[in-house]
Amino acid sequence: MKKIVLISIFALSLFFTQKSVAQTFQQIAFVDSNELLEAIPEKISAANSINILNQKYKEELQVMQNDYNKKYSDFISYQNSMAENVRLRRMQELYELERQINNFMKVAQEDIQNQEQALIAPLRQKVKDAIYQVGIENQFVCIYDLANPAIAFVTPDATNATALVKQKLGVK
Repeated sequence: MKKIVLISIFALSLFFTQKSVAQTFQQIAFVDSNELLEAIPEKISAANSINILNQKYKEELQVMQNDYNKKYSDFISYQNSMAENVRLRRMQELYELERQINNFMKVAQEDIQNQEQALIAPLRQKVKDAIYQVGIENQFVCIYDLANPAIAFVTPDATNATALVKQKLGVK
């Protein structure tokens, strides 16, 4: 009889140990934050706004480049018949137009990046908040983000082992 009781206790402890191990593995999850970001309806609106701004800058840049190309073509065609002062002034104008075009492209690129950051940052925060809420609600230990190889969520109850590792290393 003692053997049956011991075997039963052993079997039950093995069952609960396996269940505990299985639950631990179930508490680790993963997400793809890029996929989540793309699924948010506001992302389409933000992308459209950025595309419209980008198109406006492209159109303005095309006007500037057409103006430059015309002046450059005229300069090449008539440079031999121009007075020295006129030729130097036209060369200076072309140089100034090149500088303006380069400056415009730099400013446009910065503005597009700033607008993208302003429109996308709140959506990234929305995804981050949702991941956190899912982690808490489902009692996950951690959630890995496949898009950015990192941990997107760690339970607030997790133990920070940094001090223990520093102690093991003998550092403060």
